[in-house]
Amino acid sequence: MSDTSSITGLLQEWSRGDRAALDELTRTVYDELHAIARRYLNRGGNHTLQPTALINETYLRLIDQSRPVAWQSRAHFFGIAARLMRLVLVDRARARAAEKRGGGATPVVIETLTVGPNQQSPDILDLNDSLERLAQLDRRKAELIEMRYFAGMSREEMGCATGLTIATVKRELRLGEAWLRRDLLRSPDAET
Repeated sequence: MSDTSSITGLLQEWSRGDRAALDELTRTVYDELHAIARRYLNRGGNHTLQPTALINETYLRLIDQSRPVAWQSRAHFFGIAARLMRLVLVDRARARAAEKRGGGATPVVIETLTVGPNQQSPDILDLNDSLERLAQLDRRKAELIEMRYFAGMSREEMGCATGLTIATVKRELRLGEAWLRRDLLRSPDAET
């Protein structure tokens, strides 16, 4: 893992407009982002995207934000990167589904997040819709789920990023996962 303080410093310099800090940050976090993308894509699904392509698309979204982000920490950066990776995958899945006239959306296996009587993993589009509904009700739970399942962050890292205790992170994750399972089972697209 990269040195947390140097990443935080680079993020703050980038926030102040230092382009050289962005270049150094990119070199510093690339391997971690690649590992996150590879781990996520290897969990399942019929992805046509390679980890490097996922990182590149995520990177473009990171640097092409309409307003600068006030980066708080390494964990904050990886949390946002995870959300952007999810959005890239969702956009890809929607495009593929549209190509097939609404059918054949790519299933994605999310570790320990299963639904239905057969304990199957949710489709990325269904999961995205459920996460958006959860965020409307409880933003914190949705963000913690993104950090855990999309960025692969530990409970300790999530606690640092959010200022929550580890016990609270565990509880919020458990409640968020339960809410998602129930919502996915109620979803009209979910198989029963």
